[in-house]
Amino acid sequence: MEPSSSPLVIDAIYKSYGAHQVLQDISFSLKPGEIFGLIGLNGAGKTTLIKILLDLANADRGQARIFGEPCDRVKARELVSYLPEKFSPSRYLKGFEHLALALSYYGKKLDMDKARQLAVNLDLDPNVLSRKVGSYSKGMGQKLGLIGAFMVDQPFMILDEPMSGLDPRARIKLKDTMLAAKAAGKTLFFSSHILSDIDEICDRIGIIHDSKLVYLGTAAEFKPTFKEESLERAFLKAIGESATGVTRNAA
Repeated sequence: MEPSSSPLVIDAIYKSYGAHQVLQDISFSLKPGEIFGLIGLNGAGKTTLIKILLDLANADRGQARIFGEPCDRVKARELVSYLPEKFSPSRYLKGFEHLALALSYYGKKLDMDKARQLAVNLDLDPNVLSRKVGSYSKGMGQKLGLIGAFMVDQPFMILDEPMSGLDPRARIKLKDTMLAAKAAGKTLFFSSHILSDIDEICDRIGIIHDSKLVYLGTAAEFKPTFKEESLERAFLKAIGESATGVTRNAA
């Protein structure tokens, strides 16, 4: 299957759990070959939105399409690689066995040389791939998940908090790997609480607050709006104003 149309189109998604409205009228689309960062406080609905895109949760209203296919169809996910927020591989598998299993879902075989190179690129000792995952630290396990996500080599990547558990050097290595994927034509959609990383590598950002998309555009356009040089400080001002009914939205 070859990609066609936009990697992702989200049209008026609503989601609530009981009386709690999690997502309200969320609409945006991604451009081919861009890195898009999704920002929001804990519980803002970032992971819920990602689960809807992957058919792991149902929207109450609205729809999303991946390369033109409704996201609740298996075909929509054939061109997606995904790393969940809480990545937890089997502790009884060796690292390379986990990678082989992940690749098998896409009908692909493990290339050990490529796996070793990706391990180096992500600041992981390639020799640990021969060890059981149960012996890994949190950061090592996160790097294994990232290696798998990049190895399946799909044109659209969804990464939920990919920097979780990574030290500063590993974060730099991951950002370099993400930029290399973009240069190869892939589209990357990720969430993160580390706004300096989002500011550094994202072409555009989206901010979810109080269940709504309160900003869509570039970080460079966003920061001056609130007279801040830091994305973190501008974000805090933005959600303070949106709470009083003032929202910002740039295409």
